Amino acid sequence: MTQIAVLGSMNMDLVAYAEKAPQLGETVTGRAFRTIPGGKGANQAIAAARAGANVSMIGAVGHDAYGARMRETLEHSGVDTDSLRTIEGPSGTAHIVVDDEGGNAIVVIPGANGTVDHLAPGDEGVIASADMLLLQLEIPLAAVVAGARAARRHGVRTVLTPSPARPLPSELLDHIDLLVPNEREAATLTDRADPRDAAAALLDRVPQVVVTLGAAGSLYLTRDAAPLVIAAPRVAAVDSTGAGDTFVGALAVALAEEKPIREALSWAAAAAAVSVQREGATESMPYRPEIEAQYTA
Repeated sequence: MTQIAVLGSMNMDLVAYAEKAPQLGETVTGRAFRTIPGGKGANQAIAAARAGANVSMIGAVGHDAYGARMRETLEHSGVDTDSLRTIEGPSGTAHIVVDDEGGNAIVVIPGANGTVDHLAPGDEGVIASADMLLLQLEIPLAAVVAGARAARRHGVRTVLTPSPARPLPSELLDHIDLLVPNEREAATLTDRADPRDAAAALLDRVPQVVVTLGAAGSLYLTRDAAPLVIAAPRVAAVDSTGAGDTFVGALAVALAEEKPIREALSWAAAAAAVSVQREGATESMPYRPEIEAQYTA
């Protein structure tokens, strides 16, 4: 089986469901509240594991009930947690409002994730044994750079989700094979509103870019081929939380399995389409047979 390592965050998602998200200074009445294990690192790890890969998670949780539940959730989905350390103090949390259109607004408090500022003993070996390393930006940048460098030393392909968007140093991007921003992140990184223009600008810094476009699908650019636009399946969205991470996790599996890029992007879009029809992040992520059913629908 494909082997994927994920270096990233673990958060407990504290999710409020309401007709609309409140504006600054406004109070609205919600209809439900749930606690759901998440964080971009954990989300991508679970998405990749359910899509059919062997996955190892590198990161940290706090010594609290949230940390114990997040570890259990990873293991239940088949993710190896031997490199997930437990530290004194609170786990990371994400405070999320989901509106009736399926959109969301999120505040992340790092907690234990803030301690992941380096590779611990054994982490490089986990990365070296993988076919692909997935990275995000919810842990300190120093660890992301260290992980990308370790992957390059061992010939492991790297995928970076630049979220939350921030200026990206060359010492990181020089070691990234595929950058996967959403259209807002792409615009933030390049000051270009048009996704195609933004992706073209990013190609000056990385060899491949996928810009996710929500319900409009995705845009793929590489330096040696024509751009690809891949449509997303038409579905009724309930909650888009975690959809981008579902897409990335499934895409990583497809690429590691050497699927052609068009097929890989369509397969990842099918995984995301299943996820947005359910509430929650990790709870919504599909298993491989569900992805295949949506892909062939």
